[in-house]
Amino acid sequence: MQPNRPARPGPTDPRAAAQQAQMAASLAGAVDLAAVKARSDAAARAAAAPPPSADAPVGAAGSAVIDVDEATFQTEVIDRSFQVPVVLDLWAEWCGPCKQLSPVLEKLALEGGGAWVLAKVDVDANPNLSQGLRVQGIPAVKAVWQGQLVAEFTGAIPEEQARQFVTELVGATTGGGVPGAAEGEEGEEPEDPRLDAADDALNRGDLPAAEAAYQAILDAEPTHPVAGLALKQVQLFRRAEEAGPNALAAADAAPDDVAAQTRAADFLLGTGDVDAAFARLLDVVRRTAGEDRDVARVHLVELFSVVGDEDPRVGAARRQLSAALF
Repeated sequence: MQPNRPARPGPTDPRAAAQQAQMAASLAGAVDLAAVKARSDAAARAAAAPPPSADAPVGAAGSAVIDVDEATFQTEVIDRSFQVPVVLDLWAEWCGPCKQLSPVLEKLALEGGGAWVLAKVDVDANPNLSQGLRVQGIPAVKAVWQGQLVAEFTGAIPEEQARQFVTELVGATTGGGVPGAAEGEEGEEPEDPRLDAADDALNRGDLPAAEAAYQAILDAEPTHPVAGLALKQVQLFRRAEEAGPNALAAADAAPDDVAAQTRAADFLLGTGDVDAAFARLLDVVRRTAGEDRDVARVHLVELFSVVGDEDPRVGAARRQLSAALF
């Protein structure tokens, strides 16, 4: 769901080239530097687009119920999710339970009056979307908010449970507000030109320059809404590249070396293996004490902040961390 980070200029070392290619090809859901700019662009497009409406014909663009394919996914799901939460209904013509659930979701979306959008995806006609969304079975329902998957369930459920799902989703995101319905609506906030230098550095693969640019913004504005997370992501990729592919073997050979374990976790996260990065540090927390445990815990929490609390893997790992500590 997120574009890949631009590849850096090709090095002469084949192993380094393979490492950088793996980083550049991290799949959706992994840490991604280009996501900072992409999310900003998507939010800007959403602000310029008309809000969804229950009065528009079902299936048409701008409707509260819309058919989505690979060509329209960016606009009608990712961009739209910066206005209202978007609920994906992944279905197929041959799926009996899908035919039970879809009418329920359509009814609820129309009742919502534009407070959320139901985006229907035929998995047979859009196999790449199905694969990218990691669909294991259908009907599958996945909620997207501000470009991120935030909730999901699989299988047909009663209308009461489906209503509870969307009610809690809307309450946790927009509170039920419909875009454009508030009085005194302000215009789109202009994009911060200070981000251009960092974006340019990312586009040419210059991580030190990108880090310096984001740090300069934070020095002037410590609460900047974009630069803080972007800086953490850049720093993570720098640590991952410095650790290199040998970090895993080194950590496995020295299980009691906490610094080696943190380097291995950085490399894993930088190459997109979020679960393995978290699991490695959770293991350290479970089997150590004192200063070593604190180092692993602090580093793990830092990785949580890089991935983001909206990622369900962070919530699961936080619960495991609490269980290991208490």
